[in-house]
Amino acid sequence: MRREQSILAQNLHASARKLNMKRNFIFQHDNDPKHTSKSTKEWLHQKKIRVLEWLSQSPDLNPIENLWSDLKRAVHRRCPRNLTDLECFCKEKWAIIAKSRCAMLIDSYPKRLSAGIKLKGASTWY
Repeated sequence: MRREQSILAQNLHASARKLNMKRNFIFQHDNDPKHTSKSTKEWLHQKKIRVLEWLSQSPDLNPIENLWSDLKRAVHRRCPRNLTDLECFCKEKWAIIAKSRCAMLIDSYPKRLSAGIKLKGASTWY
Protein backbone atom coordinates (compact mmCIF):
# COMPACT_ATOMS: atom_id res chain seq x y z
CA MET A 1 0.00 0.00 0.00
CA ARG A 2 1.34 3.41 -0.97
CA ARG A 3 1.67 6.25 1.55
CA GLU A 4 -1.34 8.12 0.14
CA GLN A 5 -3.51 5.04 0.45
CA SER A 6 -2.25 4.35 3.96
CA ILE A 7 -3.17 7.88 5.04
CA LEU A 8 -6.62 7.51 3.49
CA ALA A 9 -7.11 4.08 5.09
CA GLN A 10 -6.26 5.47 8.52
CA ASN A 11 -8.16 8.75 8.30
CA LEU A 12 -10.85 8.99 5.65
CA HIS A 13 -13.73 7.13 7.31
CA ALA A 14 -12.74 8.34 10.79
CA SER A 15 -12.83 11.95 9.58
CA ALA A 16 -16.17 11.43 7.86
CA ARG A 17 -17.61 10.01 11.10
CA LYS A 18 -16.27 12.92 13.16
CA LEU A 19 -17.91 15.33 10.74
CA ASN A 20 -21.20 13.41 10.99
CA MET A 21 -21.19 12.68 7.28
CA LYS A 22 -23.40 9.93 5.93
CA ARG A 23 -21.91 6.67 4.64
CA ASN A 24 -22.43 7.63 1.01
CA PHE A 25 -20.33 10.81 1.16
CA ILE A 26 -18.40 11.99 -1.88
CA PHE A 27 -14.67 12.40 -1.32
CA GLN A 28 -12.95 15.49 -2.72
CA HIS A 29 -9.23 15.90 -3.17
CA ASP A 30 -7.02 17.84 -5.51
CA ASN A 31 -5.53 16.47 -8.68
CA ASP A 32 -2.02 16.16 -7.34
CA PRO A 33 -0.33 13.21 -9.12
CA LYS A 34 -0.09 11.17 -5.91
CA HIS A 35 -3.85 11.53 -5.46
CA THR A 36 -4.66 10.59 -9.03
CA SER A 37 -2.20 7.75 -9.47
CA LYS A 38 -3.58 4.60 -11.02
CA SER A 39 -3.03 2.67 -7.78
CA THR A 40 -4.79 5.28 -5.62
CA LYS A 41 -7.72 5.47 -8.03
CA GLU A 42 -7.95 1.68 -7.92
CA TRP A 43 -7.74 1.69 -4.10
CA LEU A 44 -10.60 4.22 -3.89
CA HIS A 45 -12.64 2.17 -6.35
CA GLN A 46 -12.05 -1.07 -4.41
CA LYS A 47 -13.13 0.65 -1.19
CA LYS A 48 -16.25 1.94 -2.97
CA ILE A 49 -15.36 5.54 -2.14
CA ARG A 50 -17.05 7.98 -4.49
CA VAL A 51 -14.73 10.73 -5.68
CA LEU A 52 -15.81 14.13 -6.93
CA GLU A 53 -14.46 14.81 -10.40
CA TRP A 54 -13.19 18.35 -10.66
CA LEU A 55 -10.61 20.58 -12.27
CA SER A 56 -7.10 20.64 -10.83
CA GLN A 57 -6.94 24.43 -10.93
CA SER A 58 -9.98 25.00 -8.70
CA PRO A 59 -8.70 26.03 -5.27
CA ASP A 60 -11.84 28.12 -4.70
CA LEU A 61 -13.85 24.91 -4.58
CA ASN A 62 -11.73 23.04 -2.06
CA PRO A 63 -12.63 23.86 1.56
CA ILE A 64 -9.23 22.59 2.76
CA GLU A 65 -7.65 25.67 1.18
CA ASN A 66 -9.49 27.81 3.74
CA LEU A 67 -8.14 25.63 6.55
CA TRP A 68 -4.59 25.87 5.17
CA SER A 69 -4.99 29.65 5.10
CA ASP A 70 -6.27 29.67 8.70
CA LEU A 71 -3.33 27.51 9.76
CA LYS A 72 -0.80 29.65 7.91
CA ARG A 73 -2.05 32.85 9.58
CA ALA A 74 -2.14 31.27 13.04
CA VAL A 75 1.37 29.82 12.72
CA HIS A 76 2.73 33.07 11.27
CA ARG A 77 1.49 34.93 14.36
CA ARG A 78 3.58 32.56 16.52
CA CYS A 79 6.77 33.51 14.59
CA PRO A 80 8.48 30.12 14.39
CA ARG A 81 12.27 30.46 14.62
CA ASN A 82 13.18 27.10 13.11
CA LEU A 83 11.77 23.95 11.57
CA THR A 84 11.07 22.39 14.98
CA ASP A 85 9.02 25.44 16.03
CA LEU A 86 7.19 25.39 12.72
CA GLU A 87 6.24 21.73 13.07
CA CYS A 88 5.18 22.16 16.69
CA PHE A 89 3.07 25.27 15.99
CA CYS A 90 1.43 23.62 12.96
CA LYS A 91 0.46 20.56 14.99
CA GLU A 92 -0.83 22.68 17.88
CA LYS A 93 -2.95 24.92 15.68
CA TRP A 94 -4.23 22.08 13.49
CA ALA A 95 -5.37 20.14 16.57
CA ILE A 96 -7.56 23.02 17.76
CA ILE A 97 -9.34 23.86 14.51
CA ALA A 98 -12.99 23.92 15.48
CA LYS A 99 -15.26 21.20 14.12
CA SER A 100 -17.78 23.95 13.50
CA ARG A 101 -15.29 25.66 11.14
CA CYS A 102 -14.92 22.42 9.16
CA ALA A 103 -18.67 21.86 9.12
CA MET A 104 -19.30 25.42 7.92
CA LEU A 105 -16.84 24.94 5.06
CA ILE A 106 -18.44 21.64 4.07
CA ASP A 107 -21.93 23.14 4.30
CA SER A 108 -20.86 26.00 2.01
CA TYR A 109 -19.77 23.59 -0.71
CA PRO A 110 -22.99 23.73 -2.79
CA LYS A 111 -22.64 27.53 -2.93
CA ARG A 112 -18.96 27.22 -3.91
CA LEU A 113 -19.82 24.79 -6.66
CA SER A 114 -22.67 26.96 -7.98
CA ALA A 115 -20.39 30.00 -8.02
CA GLY A 116 -17.70 28.07 -9.88
CA ILE A 117 -20.22 26.87 -12.48
CA LYS A 118 -21.71 30.34 -12.85
CA LEU A 119 -18.26 31.84 -13.42
CA LYS A 120 -17.24 28.97 -15.71
CA GLY A 121 -14.24 28.05 -13.58
CA ALA A 122 -13.02 31.59 -12.97
CA SER A 123 -12.09 32.68 -9.44
CA THR A 124 -14.89 33.14 -6.96
CA TRP A 125 -14.95 35.17 -3.76
CA TYR A 126 -14.52 31.97 -1.76
